[in-house]
Amino acid sequence: MAIAVSPERMRVETSSIAAPSQRVMSIDALRGVDMFFIVGVEQIIDALSKMFPMQPTLESRLQHAPWAGFHFYDLIFPLFAFIIGVSLVFSLSKAVAVEGKAAASLKTIKRGLILFLLGVFLYGGMSRGLDHLRILGVLQRLAICSVFGGLAFIWLNTRAIVALTVTLLVGYWAMMTFIPVPGFGAGDYAEGHNLANWIDKNYLPYFKWDGDHDPEGILSSLPAIASTLLGLFAGLVIKNGVIPPARKVRVLLLWGIVGVIAGLLWHTQFPIIKKVWTSSFVLFTAGVSSILLGLFYWIIDIKNCRAWAKPFVWIGMNAITIYVLFHFINLQNVASRIVGGEIKISLDMAYNGLGDLVTSLLALCFSFWICKFLYDRKIFLRV
Repeated sequence: MAIAVSPERMRVETSSIAAPSQRVMSIDALRGVDMFFIVGVEQIIDALSKMFPMQPTLESRLQHAPWAGFHFYDLIFPLFAFIIGVSLVFSLSKAVAVEGKAAASLKTIKRGLILFLLGVFLYGGMSRGLDHLRILGVLQRLAICSVFGGLAFIWLNTRAIVALTVTLLVGYWAMMTFIPVPGFGAGDYAEGHNLANWIDKNYLPYFKWDGDHDPEGILSSLPAIASTLLGLFAGLVIKNGVIPPARKVRVLLLWGIVGVIAGLLWHTQFPIIKKVWTSSFVLFTAGVSSILLGLFYWIIDIKNCRAWAKPFVWIGMNAITIYVLFHFINLQNVASRIVGGEIKISLDMAYNGLGDLVTSLLALCFSFWICKFLYDRKIFLRV
């Protein structure tokens, strides 16, 4: 299926036809669903597993993959990086139109720096000394992706962004495959044996999440940027005023299917591994993300079926707020003050695990209520 516009024309018409301030509800809703799994679903799944014991294989599939392979929770992080790319198309189109490229670039770098420092702060900063200072982490990686993705959108045309994306993915594969690691040689992707882990061990200072290496390490930041760049293409499609809405959905679904297939094929040589963000992992997760975005866009923005999505929009438009709050306030403990003690004991006596489930659901309700409170008052924490 082809689009009857060139990449350059897509870029020009995207910025001139679509209103710079236009919000696409499906993007906010998908971001909210992603955050929904971060702030409450894990506890709910744990409670349900007590009530209805699962097969060990099924239960493990609802967690992160230990190393190679793909489990459900492995999608959460790359989906957010992908959505950042989609959102940049809308936010930076407005910034460039109003302030110019230089000012928009400066704002992009400033926001990225604030997000990076916020990530360092949330991991404890200097509270436990230099040995526990985590330089790279989840928010830090998102900051890196947003800065490089934003600068690419501002200064490069579509063909150049395609070339950059390919270079990052193929270049990362080549480095991981052909550069020998002392003691293990080249092309060994096992944990602790690969180039990304070796670079973290030798060059990433202070605290590392997995002992002597980090899942958000130095070298693996390169393919993570590609996840955001792939989101840019999806954003360009959605924002393009020439492409009919139904065709946008078909394009997103087609791109998603191609990405999934390409990721699985590459997996046979360069395994899907979230902890080193392999190129196959990027293509596979970007494909799934594109499919989800296409479905959300079709249901919410084309079919106008929106009522169910509003709670996710509340959380999606304040994703950073709820993420920060999640690190400072244990909403599970807050909920237990209401349904804990004898109430929880009684619920567990009625059905094992029911007390945990009620507590987790109440904590999740608190998350949605906080986001709705902020949404209704148009309070949005953005960096």
